[in-house]
Amino acid sequence: RKLALKYHPDKNPDNPEAAEKFKEINNAHATLTDLSKRNIYDKYGSLGLYVAEQFGEENVNTYFMLSSWWAKGLFAVCGLLTGCYLCCCLCCCFNCCCGKCKPKASGGEQQEFCVSPEDLEEQIKNDMERDGETPITLQPTNVTEKTQLIGDSHRSYRTES
Repeated sequence: RKLALKYHPDKNPDNPEAAEKFKEINNAHATLTDLSKRNIYDKYGSLGLYVAEQFGEENVNTYFMLSSWWAKGLFAVCGLLTGCYLCCCLCCCFNCCCGKCKPKASGGEQQEFCVSPEDLEEQIKNDMERDGETPITLQPTNVTEKTQLIGDSHRSYRTES
């Protein structure tokens, strides 16, 4: 409280450093009076408070556990042993990398239908000619700063009578 009174911006109006110091004092007071923030600060320091602000106070322990050296090593070993980093597990388990392991489609299923861009363009032209529609080919004219947005009549949007 003594420091807050000493560095209060009203008592030091010409000192911008006093205002910054006052903000730091208020942040420290808020951290020390909140029990969960105080525990996080005691355990992880200011980085813990930053993580709590970003991910939530309940996720701070999980964040620091997963960012430890042994967790990173465990992920690396598991990834290399299972082949996930080499895309082997995706090819064998999920059939999504190269398609070699993908099961063959049965005769009752429809095969994928693929249309080339040229055929699609020709089909669109034929449909438009048959319907009698012509495509819009005109672009709007350029607008400058002197272009009037509203005609000669002045519009009013007032609701008063």
